[in-house]
Amino acid sequence: MKLFTSYRAPNPRRVRWVLAEKGVADVELVELDIMVGEHRTPEYRAKVGVPHVPALELDDGTTISESIAICRYLESVYPEPNLFGRDAAEQAVIEMWTRRCEFYLANPIMLNVRHSHPALAALEATQLPQVAEYNKLSAEKFMRTLDRRLADHEFIASDRFTIADVVAVVGLDFARLIKYRPPEEFAHLARWLEASRARPAAKAGV
Repeated sequence: MKLFTSYRAPNPRRVRWVLAEKGVADVELVELDIMVGEHRTPEYRAKVGVPHVPALELDDGTTISESIAICRYLESVYPEPNLFGRDAAEQAVIEMWTRRCEFYLANPIMLNVRHSHPALAALEATQLPQVAEYNKLSAEKFMRTLDRRLADHEFIASDRFTIADVVAVVGLDFARLIKYRPPEEFAHLARWLEASRARPAAKAGV
């Protein structure tokens, strides 16, 4: 298998983190420079269908894009450690928190960074400071929700580290490009973030 990735983007890091959590070492990593448009070439578009990273090319040529879809595939092929849920109820709860973390935290942070970091102007038609600010406030609103959740939970969605935690911590880490830190009042979020960053897979996912 080949994983088309970019160390400049957060979504490919989700997949690399999951590979590291599962101890998978036989996937070839193909680095693309998105700043010069290597993900927009006709060859890449023909393979993937969209100019997005990451993309996972299977041995039979089938190509999967979208980070969560790739991670679900990896979960089915490498089921341990379990990151998506062991039964229907747990799978639904983990899915719920994963979608919340993606829609209300990771995506707003991504837009905040892309519309405020000078070097990322190449990725936007026009950088809009008001878009950056609106999305920062949206992300912090959900951080408050997460902080309440983490007051009596070690992890976001289950009694162990799951894909919901991966999505959340990768999203928050992307904001370090603009030297952003969550508000200090979110002490439970800070505890969880420090513990997540200390996981061996965190370094492997970078």
